[in-house]
Amino acid sequence: MSTPAGIANLEPLARRKEQRAWYFYDWANSAFSTTIAGVLFGPYLIAIAKEAAVDNRIQVLGLSIAPGALPSYTITASTLLSAVLLPLLGAVADRTARKKDLLAGFAWAGAAAAALLFFVTGDNWQLGVASFIVANLCLGAAAVFNDAILCLISTEEERDRVSSRGWAYGYAGGGLLLAANFVLVTTLPFGLTEGMAVRISMLSAAVWWAGFTIIPFLGIRNRPPAHVVAKGGGLIQQSFGQL
Repeated sequence: MSTPAGIANLEPLARRKEQRAWYFYDWANSAFSTTIAGVLFGPYLIAIAKEAAVDNRIQVLGLSIAPGALPSYTITASTLLSAVLLPLLGAVADRTARKKDLLAGFAWAGAAAAALLFFVTGDNWQLGVASFIVANLCLGAAAVFNDAILCLISTEEERDRVSSRGWAYGYAGGGLLLAANFVLVTTLPFGLTEGMAVRISMLSAAVWWAGFTIIPFLGIRNRPPAHVVAKGGGLIQQSFGQL
C-alpha cells in the first residue's frame, strides 16, 4: 500500500525499532551456548558422574559407559530429539500468529531448565543430563520462532544486515558473560570453591537468557501468518500436513 502524499511513511522506523529488540534475543541465548554448552557443562557433568561411578562406569539406560563419555551421549540424545521436534515447530512457526509468545515461552522454559544445573551436586548426574537436554531443546525451539520473526520485521533487502547484526549481538553478549564467568572460576573470590563458582556461572547464564528475552518479548508485535500454503484442519494438523 502506497503512502498518501504529504504523510510520512513511518513503517521503516517501526521496523527498525522491532529489529533492535530482535537483536537482543541473540544477546540473550548466546549465554547458554557459550558459558554452559560450550565450556562449563561437559567438564562439570563428568566430575559429577565420576562421583557416582563404580569401577569408572555408570549405567545410562542399560548401557555401561565411562563418565567422560556422558556429555557426548547427552548432546547426541538432544540432537536426535531436536531432529524430530524442530521441523514440526518450523511448520507451526509458519502458521501461528503468536511467534513472539512462543519464542519467549520456549526461551523462559529453557532458562528455567538451565537454572536447575545449579542444583546438580554430589553424584546427581541424572538431573544434569535431563536439565541440559530440556534446555538445549528449548534453545533450538526458540530459535525456530526467532528466525520466523526475522522474515516479518525486515524486508528482503534488509534481511542480511539484520541477521548479521543479530549474530554480532550474540557473539558480544555470549562473550561478555563468558569472560566474566572465566574470571569468577579462575580467581574464586569470596572463598568460593571451584564447584560453586561453576554452578553460579551456569546459573548466571540462565538468568541472562531469561532476563534479556524480555526485550524482544516487549519490543516485537505479533502478526498474522503470511504466504502460507493452505491446509485443512487445526494448527497442528496443518503443520503435519505441511511437514
